[in-house]
Amino acid sequence: MKRARVVYWVVAVPFIALMLFAAYNYVFKHELIVDVFHRLGYPTYIIYPLALAKVLGLLAIVSDGSKALKEWAYAGFFFNFVLALSAHINAGDGQFAPALVCLVLLIAMYILDKKTHGEKSHGN
Repeated sequence: MKRARVVYWVVAVPFIALMLFAAYNYVFKHELIVDVFHRLGYPTYIIYPLALAKVLGLLAIVSDGSKALKEWAYAGFFFNFVLALSAHINAGDGQFAPALVCLVLLIAMYILDKKTHGEKSHGN
């Protein structure tokens, strides 16, 4: 279990950093993000709520609070990255790599999270 937990954090730290960087940009580099959202066809009024959702989602995932809330956070991130990946591919802007990397990290985190918590609940 210890090894899986270490691997979880090796995956989680870059994911957390990327999400905090995104939230920072959404708030403090708002005009740049507005331009991106316009190019992708997304409404700009969702920028600030998305920044907040990213931070709250991170808190839900790394905390040992509600399991249901954690599942919803994972789901929210999953849909966010799938939609971002699709939008960038459809826009043809070549900027799909960050969404793909985040999606892969998220899936790895989810699997490792289930594995470590599953082992913990079985007393290992």
